[in-house]
Amino acid sequence: MQATANTTPAPGSVASGPASAEDAAPATPDSTVVAPGSMTAGKLAELLGGELLGSAEVPISGIGAIDHARPGDLTFIRSMKYAQMWDRSKASVAILVREISPPRSVAEGRAIIVVADADVAQLKILSALAPAPTPASPGIDPSAKVDPSALIDPSAHIGPMCVVGPRAKVGARTDLVSGVHVGEEATVGQDTVIGPGSAIMDRCVIGNHCRVAGCVVIGADGFGYTLQSHPSGRGKYLVHFPHIGNVVIGDHVDIGANTCIDRAKFGSTSIGSGTKIDNLVQIGHNCRIGRSCVICGQVGLSGSVTLGDGVQLAGRVGVADNIHIGAMARVGASAGVMSDIPGGQSWLGAPAMPAKEAVRNMALFRRLSQVLKKVKLDGP
Repeated sequence: MQATANTTPAPGSVASGPASAEDAAPATPDSTVVAPGSMTAGKLAELLGGELLGSAEVPISGIGAIDHARPGDLTFIRSMKYAQMWDRSKASVAILVREISPPRSVAEGRAIIVVADADVAQLKILSALAPAPTPASPGIDPSAKVDPSALIDPSAHIGPMCVVGPRAKVGARTDLVSGVHVGEEATVGQDTVIGPGSAIMDRCVIGNHCRVAGCVVIGADGFGYTLQSHPSGRGKYLVHFPHIGNVVIGDHVDIGANTCIDRAKFGSTSIGSGTKIDNLVQIGHNCRIGRSCVICGQVGLSGSVTLGDGVQLAGRVGVADNIHIGAMARVGASAGVMSDIPGGQSWLGAPAMPAKEAVRNMALFRRLSQVLKKVKLDGP
């Protein structure tokens, strides 16, 4: 639907109060400033292909949560809970999902843009309003230490205090921001950004167009030990297995801060192209992650786990070693996966099980105390 102005929309459930007349306040932690004059309600409705209710000339100077927004802010309404807050909000413009009925009228100086999908709208908005990144200047900072045998593309940027080891390779337009360690014979592809303090260990490979956040470690030794008799004959002790493999990461992979991906004992720990990994994720040695997977924060994968393409793991999922999760499967938050999951299924719980079964079990568990009380009363 193309953007259309309409000050008398169909009756609905969202009240529209008068816009606040107070002067724009400085940005708060819940409000992000947009460049002055860069966007209006009309321009935004046209960008989104949404239906405009109210004035097309309402300026947008920031983006904020509906309960903390200030005059000039854009906000989002995707549920009745937030729709009921619109009347009290100081925001000037709201994105409203079509499932929620629009207000009977829109006050002067305010506007609502009705869209079919709030997530798609948000993606377009943030992409349009995001400040243009400042490209890194090609070259090697004087404080960086680059081995003479390393191959650095002339268009790459090697930032302050970076270390690039022997025979390592850094591709065109890649940015090692600062304090990055690239080990011996490691390879970083083209148009990739490695954040501050991250380490790409020996022989590991990072693809093209990847984004690696700060303090990520790719290629540390895996957590593999065996219990052996002590040479002195006094009991046993743990001996660490050498890990002589590497990590291979495909193209267009994002890796969040403080994530660790361990190198293989032999062969490769691999991450498929297009996969997105959140902060604080642990991926054990010899794991094989498919393409376009989503792995949320605090997920832990034990050694030799395999994920098919398109698998989604919610926050704090734990997966035991040697488990296979089939393509397009989904695992709910805090689940403990102890057996293989067929492709396309949704599993929940600890231990994890098919979602329908887990929901039934949870419902029964909530009534367990009442059942026990009844059994006690009715018993001998």
